[in-house]
Amino acid sequence: MSSANVESRALRLTTREWLFLAGTMVFWGAYVLWLGKDTSWDFRNYHWYIPYAFLNGREHIDMLVAHQATYYNPFQDIPFYVLATHTPAWFALFVLGALQGGNVVPLYILARQTLRIEEYKLGAAALALLGQTGGLGLNMFGTTYHDNTMSILILGAIALLVVNRKRLSEGPLWLAAALSAGAGLTVGLTVGLKLPEFPFAIGLAAALVALGGSWKHQLVRLAAGGAAGLIGVALMMGYWTEHMLATTGNPLFPYFNDGFKSPLALPAPYRDMRFLPTHFWKAALFPILFALDWSVADDIPFRDIRVGLAYIAGIAAAVAWIAGRRSKDPLVEPRAALPILAFAGASYLVWLKMFAIYRYIVGLEMLGPLLIAIGIGLLPLPRRIQLVALAVLLLAVAATTRVDYIERSPVSDPFVQADLPKIEHPEKAMVLLTGNGPLGFLAPSFPRKIPLLRIDGWMVQPQDGTRLTKMMKGRVYEWIARKRDLYVLSDAYDMGRARDALAEYHLRIDWLKCTVFDTNIIGDYEFCPLFKWPRP
Repeated sequence: MSSANVESRALRLTTREWLFLAGTMVFWGAYVLWLGKDTSWDFRNYHWYIPYAFLNGREHIDMLVAHQATYYNPFQDIPFYVLATHTPAWFALFVLGALQGGNVVPLYILARQTLRIEEYKLGAAALALLGQTGGLGLNMFGTTYHDNTMSILILGAIALLVVNRKRLSEGPLWLAAALSAGAGLTVGLTVGLKLPEFPFAIGLAAALVALGGSWKHQLVRLAAGGAAGLIGVALMMGYWTEHMLATTGNPLFPYFNDGFKSPLALPAPYRDMRFLPTHFWKAALFPILFALDWSVADDIPFRDIRVGLAYIAGIAAAVAWIAGRRSKDPLVEPRAALPILAFAGASYLVWLKMFAIYRYIVGLEMLGPLLIAIGIGLLPLPRRIQLVALAVLLLAVAATTRVDYIERSPVSDPFVQADLPKIEHPEKAMVLLTGNGPLGFLAPSFPRKIPLLRIDGWMVQPQDGTRLTKMMKGRVYEWIARKRDLYVLSDAYDMGRARDALAEYHLRIDWLKCTVFDTNIIGDYEFCPLFKWPRP
């Protein structure tokens, strides 16, 4: 198949293709119903709490319920929270799964535009489906991490560029600007909603350059894409960063507080830097290392070699391309493949420098099979050898992928339910949270009048000397002075830490009145009344 045939390929999908895409989304919706509810640490910590807190004006009532995530932008979590609190659980989960399954649309379109084979529709469908069955990707269906929902917009933006590559490199400048702005705005919205998506903004810029064309086209594309991207970020993030700056002195509170120096927290970065490579060779071999041992790059177990294979194949293809060694009959269309390769390479390098947390590049995991096809397809090899090599590698990917599923809970209504013990005088009660365990999802189950203060956890401890801790001590001591009721809530296994933290507030646990309760999500939790020590 010639490049001209690929360039002239119909942009409109046939009815059968739409049915394939719709059917795939329905399948993933049903798959999430089969999995059940998300019980992940992050869901229990903040994905359920921060939309509840924002929509119910809890900012000046509670403190630090979800550790540092209490201060995250809540806008990405509001849609699912509203859906799950106003519709049956099965419906909310099905919609979430079908939406996450929507990644098949840009994956299919990208592969459809790239492959130079007669049965390109069949090949694109196979690559798209294999892309959705990654070791971590399968685990993330039905969760609220959002990396696999943001990926729809990011991959969609790249698909927009690839489908319109000729217009963007040879068409009128106004049209190139409009299309670039559309892609930039889309990616900017994701960055505004979730900062770890930032590497993909740099990846988009690399793809805009890789489209080629005159210097005027390149300049216009970058300017339009960058400006629209900033607008997207401002739309999704502007209000929240301004609000954080006004209330804490740090627009990204508590992150980068070593630079912003908000008086509320320690002058520390508060970033998760556990997985960042510490030397050159570890960085250079990182995709190979996390293919062999998932704990190098994430807390969630998985086994998947596709990103490592794409890394090797991509480097080999880039070296051959720069050296002028081209395939006479490439398996992929170079003008479609190069922007995808540039996007993936630049995104990966920025991610490696900033985060190195595998979950954040689950979009590249989805793109992995296509990236392997691009890497192999651009090598200066005969077509037959390219096809055999690609088949062997993709079979190896399918055969070695392993999913260690996060524990799920059965589908039941309401979406979150906790068997809290009865509180006699909620208008006079305050609940203190302790330990590192995720407790935020329990907050909406308490009567709205009750303030919840996390006096101990990842972000604050009773002896840390921060202004946040001083503020909480002031509120607790005032509560004691007014002889009101105090309680502690903690993971049942973490009561020793609760005892130690409360001692710093001159409080003791009334052990004989403690109650252990559970929820329809996961875990056992302990709820106890407190008294002042020494007794007045």
